[in-house]
Amino acid sequence: MLTTLRKIVQDVGEAKDFRTALEIIVCSVRGVMQTEVCSAYLYDEKSSRYTLMATEGLNKDAVGKVTLGRSEGLVGQVGLRGQLINIDDASSHSQYCFLKDTGEEQYKSFLGVPIIHRRNLLGVLVVQDRARRCYDESEESFLVTMSAQLSGVIAHAEATGSLHVLSAEKQKRSVRFNGIAGAPGVAIGVAVVLVPPANLSVVPEQKAEDIEAELTLFHHALESVRKDMRTTAEKLSDLHPEEQALFDVYLRMLDDKSLSANVCKLINEGSWAQGALRQVMEEHVRHFEMMDDPYFQERAADVRDLGCRVLFYLQKADQVSITYPNQCVVVSEELTPTMFGDIPRDKLVGLVSILGSSNSHVAILARAMGIPTVMGAVNLPYGRMAGRELIVDGNLGRVYSSPSVDLLRHYQKVVNEEWEFSRGLESLKDKPCITPDHYRIPLWVNTGLLTDSVRSLEHGAEGVGLYRTEVPFMIRESFPSEVVQEELYREHLAAFAPRPVTMRTLDIGGDKSLSYFPIREDNPFLGWRGIRVTLDHPEIFLVQVRAMLKASVGLDNLRLMLPMVTDISEVDEALHLVRRAHIEVQREGFDVLFPQFGVMIEVPATVYQVRHLARRVDFLSVGSNDLIQYILAVDRNNPRVADLYHALHPAVLQVLQKIVDDAHQEGKSVGICGEMAGDPAAAVLLMAMGFDVLSMNATQLLKVKWTLRSMAHSQAKAILNDVMTMDNPRDIRNVLELALRQQGLDQVISG
Repeated sequence: MLTTLRKIVQDVGEAKDFRTALEIIVCSVRGVMQTEVCSAYLYDEKSSRYTLMATEGLNKDAVGKVTLGRSEGLVGQVGLRGQLINIDDASSHSQYCFLKDTGEEQYKSFLGVPIIHRRNLLGVLVVQDRARRCYDESEESFLVTMSAQLSGVIAHAEATGSLHVLSAEKQKRSVRFNGIAGAPGVAIGVAVVLVPPANLSVVPEQKAEDIEAELTLFHHALESVRKDMRTTAEKLSDLHPEEQALFDVYLRMLDDKSLSANVCKLINEGSWAQGALRQVMEEHVRHFEMMDDPYFQERAADVRDLGCRVLFYLQKADQVSITYPNQCVVVSEELTPTMFGDIPRDKLVGLVSILGSSNSHVAILARAMGIPTVMGAVNLPYGRMAGRELIVDGNLGRVYSSPSVDLLRHYQKVVNEEWEFSRGLESLKDKPCITPDHYRIPLWVNTGLLTDSVRSLEHGAEGVGLYRTEVPFMIRESFPSEVVQEELYREHLAAFAPRPVTMRTLDIGGDKSLSYFPIREDNPFLGWRGIRVTLDHPEIFLVQVRAMLKASVGLDNLRLMLPMVTDISEVDEALHLVRRAHIEVQREGFDVLFPQFGVMIEVPATVYQVRHLARRVDFLSVGSNDLIQYILAVDRNNPRVADLYHALHPAVLQVLQKIVDDAHQEGKSVGICGEMAGDPAAAVLLMAMGFDVLSMNATQLLKVKWTLRSMAHSQAKAILNDVMTMDNPRDIRNVLELALRQQGLDQVISG
């Protein structure tokens, strides 16, 4: 049976289109089960009807024409129950419905199983026979297994738009692709698909006719790409040097003596330049791709991109002219920083990358440039996207292809209102966040690049609740020295002075790693990360803390915070090292105050140690993104379970309230940073819980300020009291949004 299943799966995988895949399945099932009929009915949620889409045994003319209501007939009952129905005489069942034109009246026995994909009903798979009989357990198991296989085929067809070609409903439908939120914002535009300038994989083996000429050609190609890199960097000169460092990474790769030497060695051995380049680059790419570390895997894309650019000059190809529409959404299998230089900035509105994560170089650049971006849209058939209208939702990590009129109207309204709303909120920039009943709550920002800091100040940030120090580490090829770190931290501290700046010590591991400091683990989110790494390497920790302290001289607005704390002893050990660093820099002549010292609450273990921690530190800060993931055991970047990630889950709300209560009992302030704080609806609850500071992305700050300035603190407390008795996160969200609407705050509700 297993061999048979594999054969069917293989045949389905090789099908030229969705219609053919359906026909293969019904034909194969009928043959294997030796039944007289096998049919596939697909369910359309919008019309609430099933349509016969494929059959072996019934009248083929009925395909695409015969339909059933949601609860109609045995097919409808299978879908409603979400479980199989096995009956020896279908016509005797109370819910039996005769389908005219199918010719099924001659068949008595019926076995139907639901086709379900990630809790969504997609259809029903049915087998029938003339003889009256109940199908045995092995037949039931086989059909259930095939329905599971068919669910994946249908889901993929929906994702690519193939399903709509067969749909009885011909009206235009939107197709949604899920990815990872790379940079916030919403964009609507026409897709331009970018491909590498040349293809290394198709370069053949060939002997060099003139070795010296090949060497010269190779060195000229390298220099041409170097020139392109410098030109690209100049086009993006408005970026801060911190972001410009991304292009230095490429230049260093080009200057890599081993890479160049290996190519030259192969040329000297008789290979032509293109073949030598292919061999060396493929070896480098393979080396990176075989690594488990996500950061290393993404560097493979950088190496491949550079190799293709060098090959472009080796081939002396004429550059293909690309026409960029005014509202342009760039789509590529692997977006790279160098692509930015080729795209007119005044026309670029959005970015979509099939591969990559929110920590890739492109995502970092996109956030710095304020371009809505979706990464990791792995199911998007990018080769068929050129010229299509796309909606890029960088807030939710979604891409919509060929949007329906209603969806387009909705998102266009979102874009227009966002623009008008943002302009209208500028008047709030210098106003404090005070509720109508005079409750005051400071709003801070999360930053990682100096560009973020500039934007934050433009939005009226009162401080920095989280400065991610790992970002400057990630865009370099080695650990930055103490001097380099001091200069970098000084810029951020000076930009915000006298406002407080909370600098989180190096937080690597999990989904953040460094090319020059690899961490390879089977389960990195439960592994060596955050404070665990830096305590194991005090030399790294001390250099960073010393740089922070020196950078704060005369400004005295530094707050130092530890990530991923799980144990009291970690805080004691880290505090000892910070005191040691403070004494050292004072002895070196730096007149620096000891900074406020705090910890992040982002692991369930620390939730129950808040009071003990509070006695040792000056402040606490909840890292909501990680804390929610750990509480719910949900990876929000995993599309299979992302729908289970609920910031308003009752357990999450109860944990947050406990943290605030315990911290305040010890007389210590507690803030919260992460996406939850930037959600205006959630911010209402966080204020009511008693959080002393809300810290968020700069793009959300004015929205949250407008919301809280319009919502009385007493009213927020009443809403909190209501939702804390509820047991469903969706109900909690609905209650919150209803309260916002009643207050005239519809514009801050997410679409």
